[in-house]
Amino acid sequence: MNNPKTPSRHRSRSEAKTPLTPSILSGLNNISLAPSTTKRTTRPGAPTKSKSSTGPFDTTNPFIAPLPKSRPSSPVKRITSGGIPNSDSFQRQANGGVIRKGGVESRLDVVTRDYVPPPKPEVKRSKSTPAVNRAGADKRDRFITNREATDIAAVSATMEQMSLNPQNSSPGHTARLAAATGMPLNRRILGYHEQPPSASSSDTTLAQQREFAKPLYAQRPGAIATSTGAVSNKTRKIPTQPERVLDAPGMVDDFYLNLLSWSCQNAVAVALEASTYIWKADTGAVVQLGECSEGSYVSCVDFSGDGAFLGVGVGNGDVELWDVETGQKLRTMSGHQAQVAALSWSQHILSSGCGDGSIWHHDVRVPRHKVMELLGHTGEVCGLKWRSDGELLASGGNDNVVNIWDGRVGDVAEGARGSAKWTKRNHTAAVKAIAWCPWQPSLLASGGGTNDATINVWNSTTGARLHTLRTPSQITSIQWAPHKKEILTTHGYPTNSIMVHAYPSMERVAEIRDAHDSRVLFSCVGPAGDVVCTGAGDENLKFWRIWEIASETTKKKKTLGVGDELGGGRPNSTKEGILSIR
Repeated sequence: MNNPKTPSRHRSRSEAKTPLTPSILSGLNNISLAPSTTKRTTRPGAPTKSKSSTGPFDTTNPFIAPLPKSRPSSPVKRITSGGIPNSDSFQRQANGGVIRKGGVESRLDVVTRDYVPPPKPEVKRSKSTPAVNRAGADKRDRFITNREATDIAAVSATMEQMSLNPQNSSPGHTARLAAATGMPLNRRILGYHEQPPSASSSDTTLAQQREFAKPLYAQRPGAIATSTGAVSNKTRKIPTQPERVLDAPGMVDDFYLNLLSWSCQNAVAVALEASTYIWKADTGAVVQLGECSEGSYVSCVDFSGDGAFLGVGVGNGDVELWDVETGQKLRTMSGHQAQVAALSWSQHILSSGCGDGSIWHHDVRVPRHKVMELLGHTGEVCGLKWRSDGELLASGGNDNVVNIWDGRVGDVAEGARGSAKWTKRNHTAAVKAIAWCPWQPSLLASGGGTNDATINVWNSTTGARLHTLRTPSQITSIQWAPHKKEILTTHGYPTNSIMVHAYPSMERVAEIRDAHDSRVLFSCVGPAGDVVCTGAGDENLKFWRIWEIASETTKKKKTLGVGDELGGGRPNSTKEGILSIR
């Protein structure tokens, strides 16, 4: 009996569309090639039905589960070269796929999902370069904010939290920098604002401590090793040593007094305790003019415009008038209740500044000498100077105030009062240094004490402050150069110097450091305008040649030869050495 044949329609589909995939090959390897036993049940008159194939090979479908009575498949799996191992999961997938769907497409789907691609090698990249930017996928710029994709409210809330609590700020570079420097993110590092106001003046103890300690820490730029060094620019050279030194024992070391004056007749008046001396530069002769009452002292001196009279202020409040030629005291004008620390002449009017803040005008020609009183200071008047034309009077006091008064006295009776034309309160210390400009009468220069140390130049016509210059130490006196546009100032601790400044640039032209062993308290300019005399608490008078005199005077000096004069007078033989005024 021949083997049963498969219907042609089934055979054609199997031959045409069934490929030998690895799954099918694995299934075929598991098929047993031994012939199976054939069981037939024969009935008389019944057709014969085969249970299994009777051929030498079993051609049953390997994906159909075997019958329960059939022998189970061998557990030993033979793997052919190039085959894929059969696992339980793979078997379940294959069996489930064929049974549910069948056909070639289902088998291909199962095989495709079975494939596992090999791992790709990892691309190594620099840690500092973002991979997205290098690959070109992200075209954003980290320095330019994308406002369309940015929530402004969220950003502002984050910034507010960062400013209130810097410890919880963002971990970005800006936040780390802010945390390292201790600066909040919403605060500017550079602020262009005015300086904060000074400390309140109600704390007098702190103010006193600052005043005492300020001279110790005053700036001394360009200090010189020598005790009498000089600093000057390339265009100006001034002598570093004085031309003459006079011994003045008993000179009072008091900032508020004015104990030195130089007349137009080339005579220098100096007050030493209770006595007044006149040194004549022409001959070198020293004359004692007189002494004040016992128990008192001379507080100021000043020559009249013609040099014939000398006004002397006394510590008890008297004002004395002396004839220089005869050496006689002409009169004593009383009335002040405190010391007279400043005097100034304007023709026949002698003005005196008192310790109680009042200024009196004395007419020396009449018996009733007091013709006017000026009330404008609350502190002691320590600086007083008339303008050369007699129209204005400038005063400075211990109340840090500069007053400019109308000098037109007129025919007034005793008890008349005057008011200041201008009152300036820019200084922060006592104003003793006062000087009018000789070649521009509207200019007034003033200098402050230790807490101020500032030079101010005022316009007496408009009241405006034209120039201000800060100096290293207190200003004790100020002088205008008669023939040059320069200002000379003398200073106290710690520099004890003489400084020359150009005008109007206020640039420092020259400086003599440590001009005296003590603070330089007094100064006056000779009638020729080239020599300056200074006095200090070291009991010395020193004469410095600061400026060059006019060409006519220079020619006159050349004809005189070696024995030249000091201050514009006759030649004398007392130039060298230290002279005693006594």
